[in-house]
Amino acid sequence: MDKSLWMVMLLIAAGTFAMRVLPMLWMSRRMKDRDQSNALNNIPTWLSVLGPTMIAAMFGTSLIPTTPSLTSWLATLVGTLFTLLIWYWKRSLGLPVLAGVAIYGTIIYVGGLI
Repeated sequence: MDKSLWMVMLLIAAGTFAMRVLPMLWMSRRMKDRDQSNALNNIPTWLSVLGPTMIAAMFGTSLIPTTPSLTSWLATLVGTLFTLLIWYWKRSLGLPVLAGVAIYGTIIYVGGLI
């Protein structure tokens, strides 16, 4: 691999780590300074919304194919549909994601053969 790719991967890893650890460190310091008996009331609103917002942003960007074509749009649509259906059926996270990725990959592979 090229050195620039390793640098980008390192920056992404550092950013991902920082997004997780900085709010945790800030909150633990804030809870030490305040009354610890009522810890849930000390959590600011923006901190409780941060996680779902990041997940929604990543989900939104993953719905747009990098190379727009009929095959990639079809694979994205069917993969998302299967992910949602299996999640509704199992109410877990691992199996729906695995099924969605497998369906997406299969459609992209078969579409490349045609």
